[in-house]
Parts: sequence; C-alpha cells; structure tokens
Amino acid sequence: MKIFGETSVLRGVDLFLTPGEVTAFMGANGAGKSTLVKIVAGVHPATAGEMTLGGVAFAPDSPSDALEKGVVVVHQAINDNVVLTMDVLENLMIDQLCRGGSMWFGRRRLRADAQRMLDRVGLDMKLDRPMADLSLADRQMVAIARALAHEPKLLILDEPTSALSDTEAERLFGVIETLKERGIPVLYISHRMGDIRRLADRIVTLRDGVITGDFRPPLDYEAAVDAMLGAALAKAGHARKAPGRTMFAAKGLKLAPMSPPMDIALREDEVTALVGLVGAGKTEFAQVAYGVASAAGGTMELDGETYAPRAPSDAVAAGVFMASEDRSGGSLVPDFDISQNMTLPFTAEFSAFGMIRRGAERTHAATQIDRLGIVARRETDAIGTLSGGNQQKVVLARWLSKPAKLLILDEPFQGVDIAARRDIGAALRATAAGRATLVLCADLDEAIEVADRIVVIAHHTIVGEHASDTLDRDAVVAHMSTAPVAPVPA
Repeated sequence: MKIFGETSVLRGVDLFLTPGEVTAFMGANGAGKSTLVKIVAGVHPATAGEMTLGGVAFAPDSPSDALEKGVVVVHQAINDNVVLTMDVLENLMIDQLCRGGSMWFGRRRLRADAQRMLDRVGLDMKLDRPMADLSLADRQMVAIARALAHEPKLLILDEPTSALSDTEAERLFGVIETLKERGIPVLYISHRMGDIRRLADRIVTLRDGVITGDFRPPLDYEAAVDAMLGAALAKAGHARKAPGRTMFAAKGLKLAPMSPPMDIALREDEVTALVGLVGAGKTEFAQVAYGVASAAGGTMELDGETYAPRAPSDAVAAGVFMASEDRSGGSLVPDFDISQNMTLPFTAEFSAFGMIRRGAERTHAATQIDRLGIVARRETDAIGTLSGGNQQKVVLARWLSKPAKLLILDEPFQGVDIAARRDIGAALRATAAGRATLVLCADLDEAIEVADRIVVIAHHTIVGEHASDTLDRDAVVAHMSTAPVAPVPA
C-alpha cells in the first residue's frame, strides 16, 4: 500500500514474480505502475505491506541500496537514466564511480568493461562521445547496457522500446530472452501490444492501484486490455477526412548537405503521419520546419508564402507549433505547475502591466483539463505529479489552445496508454479543421490509428505515400526499409 497525503495510490497490491519469466505489467496512465516501481527501487517507502527478494526480506532505503541488493530498473523517462553532462564511458561506469571508484586509475580496464557492456547489446558507439549528443534511442540503449551489467536478481524495464527502432528493440528482446534462460525474473512495463505479444509469459493488469487481472498462457490479450481499463475498448478506426488546400509545402528540401532532396505537402483539415525508422530523418525534418535547425537546401512555403524560420519563436509567430519527442526535456518545465506549462508560449496573453494574471491562467487550464480529460486534482498541481499520458495531454492542450497553421507532434505516444492514445488521436482529428497536422511516428500501428494519410521517410527523403483507409502494410514496411539513394553533393 502507498498513500500520498489523502490519496491512496496503491491499495493492497499482491504481486509474485517467478524466476525465468517475463511478466508484462499493464495499466493505464495513473494506475500506479510507476509508484510500485519506485517502491521496489527504493525511491519511496511503502506505507504498508512487505516485500521479499530471493526469499529474503527486502526493504530498500534508497535506489543505491536496491541496486546493491540486485534490483535493476530502467526508467521510462529516458533522461532519468543517464547524465547528459558526461560521456558514454562515464555513464556506463557511473555506478562504480558512485561507489568511490576513479576514472583516472585503471582507465584501460574501465574502457574494456564499458566496451563489453556495449557489445552485449550490439551497440556500436564511441566511448568518449558526449551523452548530450546522442539521440534518445541511443541514450536508452546506453542505460540498458549499464543496467544489464549488474547481473540483476530482478530487472524492471519501464517502456524500454518507446524510443527504439524495430532493429534495436529486437536486439533488446534477444538480451531479455538470455536473462530468462538464466532464471532472472523480468517485470516488463509497456503499452505496446507488439512487445507484449513478442515477450510476455504472463500479463498482470493494474487499475486504480489494485491488481485486476493475472493472465497466463494461453494469453488473452483483449481480456487483459479490458481488465486494465475496466471496460472493453472500442475498436480503433475513423473516417478519413477529405483534405483542404495545401497549408505547408517543402520543395527540394535537403536536411543535410549530402542528403537527397525531398518534397512534401501538408494539407488543411488532414492528419498526416510521417513514419520511418529511428534515424530516417523525421525529427530532423520537424526541427527544420520549426526553426530549430536550418536546411542545407530547398525552400518551404506556409499558407502560400515563403517560410524560413530562424528560430522557434519565428515559427510560433507564423502559426507553426511543435511538441518535441523529448517530453520531459523539450516540452515541459518540471518546476512549473499544470497551468503554467499549458500557457508557457503564450504568457503575454495572460499578462497585464508586466505581471502574469494567475487567475486567468488557472481558468484557461481548468477548461483544457476538462476538454482533454486530463486526470489531475487541480490545475495548480505540479506537472511531475501527473502520469506520462496526462503530461502528454498537457503538452497537446498547450498547442490546441490557439489556432495554428501547422501542428507538429514528434512521437506523441511514447509511454502513453491505449486509452490516452485514442483520446489524443480523437482530439487531434476533432480540432484539425483549418490547419495541417503532422504526427511523427516510428510505430506503424500508432500512425494507422491517428492519421488520414501516411507518408514514409527513409534516409532523409520521402519514399512513399499511402491513404490510411486503403493501406497495404507490407508496402509501407518495404518503403520504411528501402535502400539509401546515392549521396547528393551540396
């Protein structure tokens, strides 16, 4: 049991994990999964109840204590697993450094140990590369490599594939299967049914702080989803909208000097999903469109006018809004409450005589909370008290609160449960009139669920386009894995 103030987050959870078994742990955002993980990891003490590990009483008083006793956790928030001001070697060796080790003595041995960690997960990376320069996917793989080096008695993986490509995920699955063979129990938290179908020996569901289902082979996946949500979830699907005029167009756009040129048109009233493997160029395109980065060539138009933002502030002023892939590091301010995070780009509209009108800010946030079904006690709650799915809804509410010409969402469904994902998709479609909407996805199922049209990017150029209602999945996958074209000189 775990109680925070007057709120009972976990209510008498009984969970038994078996050696050599992967237990998929499913629950809607806010069900209490993260709280349970933090208790096991020594972040929070339990209010009541007891735990054992390997038949011995287990009550860690800190994360380092839990780690020493054999509990290894890879957290959902990727940047919580790494230190961005260190390089790859230091991140891999950080646990040794925290125990009083030194990077200056035996550095050759440390490099050899670190290289073995990378090799174990098939990661080809320079050890002296700054962690801040890595993609979210590579940061996640470094965290997983370090976790697996601890020879865990219990491994907890919280949404480990949220930023990984299919190839990287399959590599991780192979490592997990090796751990199973060695008799290590794995608690695998994921909203991705593909992961669960691929790995799970058992499914346990949590709802409102209570275990609601424990499924064993043959696994009933639909029943598990129903137990997680408390009701049968309607089948995904939506009528495809007829697009309006072209709102955004890129012509001959080059994302890097040696990239091939790409053309793309995004149309009013239509939700377009840009899909591709990790590294295909999705995020790079979004950064150019939002003024974070400059193109190496080509032109862009917005609503029929030349468009060349030099900074995100230029993009926002022109009506181009973007929610970045890194929700915790790029979209939300941890020290701000819900209302402050919602109004952040538009504070001038909630100000008078140089002062923020907090009442107006809170009233606006309360309306958005109700509109998007955000689970929160009040609009002044700290953003960190919300689940991942509800934090994502806060980000979406921010950008839906003002008219846009182009709305870009980069991997908006990372760590978001099935119900919240459909809520977000419904909100995007319901508000799509008058703007172009672009959703960047690595997961094809997510793209199909939300989009009217799917555009495929590979090797920094557009290689295919598909209507969602006549989709040939094999054709999309073939486009996603297409071979690179010859480099184009700058």
